[in-house]
Amino acid sequence: MLTGRYAFSEKARLEMDADGLTELDVVEAIVNAVAIHKRLRSTSSRRTHRREYLYVIEGTNLGGMAIYTKGKIVRHAEADVYYFLISSKRSE
Repeated sequence: MLTGRYAFSEKARLEMDADGLTELDVVEAIVNAVAIHKRLRSTSSRRTHRREYLYVIEGTNLGGMAIYTKGKIVRHAEADVYYFLISSKRSE
């Protein structure tokens, strides 16, 4: 995460804006999380209908704010691997 191998969906960015969160807040929460809270199996909407996994991670930033994230691992050209955040907001 700290190497910049992550990206945010438009939905995640809108949720972050609504909650006043920065990219750094979200990255800190993921890095500080003690475990993956949940792994969800999903069918890709692409023609291949491959199974993909979504990961729910709840953690706190360095200020102690609880943050909920949902994302997936993305691979491009068999070498480029990063974490794509689908949802990022304050945890309730």
